[in-house]
Amino acid sequence: MELDFVASLLSRIPADPRLEVPPGDDAAVLRPPAERRTVVTVDMLMEGVDFILDEACDPRLVGHKALAVNLSDLAAMAARPEAAVVAVALPRRGGDSLGRGLLDGILALAAEQGITLAGGDTNAWDGPLVISITAVGSVPPGRAWRRDGARPGDLLVVSGACGGSLLGRHLAVVPRCREALAIADRFPVHAAIDVSDGLSLDLSRLMQASGTAAVIDLAAIPIHPDANRMAGIPGDGRSPLDHALADGEDFELLLAMPAADARRLAVEAVDLAGTPFTVIGEVVEGAGILARAADGSTAALAPRGYEHAFTG
Repeated sequence: MELDFVASLLSRIPADPRLEVPPGDDAAVLRPPAERRTVVTVDMLMEGVDFILDEACDPRLVGHKALAVNLSDLAAMAARPEAAVVAVALPRRGGDSLGRGLLDGILALAAEQGITLAGGDTNAWDGPLVISITAVGSVPPGRAWRRDGARPGDLLVVSGACGGSLLGRHLAVVPRCREALAIADRFPVHAAIDVSDGLSLDLSRLMQASGTAAVIDLAAIPIHPDANRMAGIPGDGRSPLDHALADGEDFELLLAMPAADARRLAVEAVDLAGTPFTVIGEVVEGAGILARAADGSTAALAPRGYEHAFTG
């Protein structure tokens, strides 16, 4: 029953000094870090949209992803992860084992990233699995990265490589929290976003928020080996570059930085958890995105990626 189920979950959550009132009460009480601002983000994942529970996707992976995508949002703000609360709608059939598996994945990533689980809510229903996590981070006053600060002359830098995430990386998300905090300590960043819906689509959002345009060098886009694998699937019909620009679920950092600092970051990135950073273009005046080919010619690039569709 629910009381026994919740009690067993609570018994597995480690104590943490950041919680003045721990999980199990009507609400947790979080001790905010001194001289820091609170950053809050929330993401909801739904079975059939964000994951499909089968032999290749067990509940632990879903729990990991549900927390990881929130940590990616904190990384995009240069925020240090502090706490999270979890809400789940569990299917009545098999809900007990699902809930325990979700917690396995959440707690493993929470321990790795130094975030405390502050509580949550469980419900049972006749629908599919739904999980929503709200994550809390902290950042020094005035130091949060935002989307609206890119300036003409900045260079655009992306971490890791993009494309082909649906071959498995969409579940094994690696939030770039450590990299973001290290960069924030050493480099000025004018604007930032995490690549969740597609490199070109999220770049367009960054430029729109900043009131600027971008020119990207197609030859410089870091293409993940998974993008090459997907392009090779019979009937796919898309190039590896197309996948890198539009697949989404990469959860890499996209930064607009002063040119000298961007180049230095690309060289010194080996010191940032071993994650590569690549300069892929520049910020210019105007609006939209231009793609620059190897011969120097440019053409407008329509942003593509995943967008939730609504009707009515």
